[in-house]
Amino acid sequence: MFDRQTTAFAGNLIRRAPKDGFPAFWPFQAVYFVHTSFMAMTEQRVSYTLDSSLETIDSAEEKATRVATELGFGDDEVMQISMAVREGAVNAVLHGNAYAPDKKVTLAFERIGEELIITIRDQGKGMDLSKIPNPLAPENLLKTSGRGIFLMRSFMDVVEIRPSSTGTELKLIKRVHGSTEGGKEASQ
Repeated sequence: MFDRQTTAFAGNLIRRAPKDGFPAFWPFQAVYFVHTSFMAMTEQRVSYTLDSSLETIDSAEEKATRVATELGFGDDEVMQISMAVREGAVNAVLHGNAYAPDKKVTLAFERIGEELIITIRDQGKGMDLSKIPNPLAPENLLKTSGRGIFLMRSFMDVVEIRPSSTGTELKLIKRVHGSTEGGKEASQ
C-alpha cells in the first residue's frame, strides 16, 4: 500500500516513509513524553497519501486512534474520532474514488489550539449533497448502509463536506476542552 507521511512544523516540511512496514509515528510523540501537557503544543500537522483500497480504511482508522490517543482525548472521544474517520475513509475509497488504483485518498490531522481538524480528500467526481438519503426516514431504517455521514455528524463537533468536480473534501473537527483526572484532555 502506498502510504506517505508528511509533517509540517514551524514552517519546516518533513517527509517520512514507514520503516519495516510499521506506520510512521505522530511527529510530536517524543514531546509528549518530555512535557506533561499537550497545551504547549498548539500547532501540529501530519498528512498521509493512501491508495483507494480496503486496507486504507483500516489504516485511516488506526492512524486516527493513535493521533486522538496521543493528543489526550478520552476513550469515548477516541472511539468517536476513529469511527468518524473510518466512515469518511469508506466514503472516499468506495463512493469517491470507486477503488480506482490511480486515485489517492489524502488524510490529514492537524491540531490548532483547542481543535483537532481531520481532512479526508478523494479524487472522485464529487457528489450531490441533496441526494443523500435521510437514514432516519422510515423507508431507510432497515437498510444496511447509508449512515456514514449521519454517524460523522453525531460523533464530531463540526462536519463540513465540500464536493467539487475533482473530488470531495471532508473536514471533521473535534474540540478539546480542559483537563480531566489523570491529565487527559476531554472533549464535549
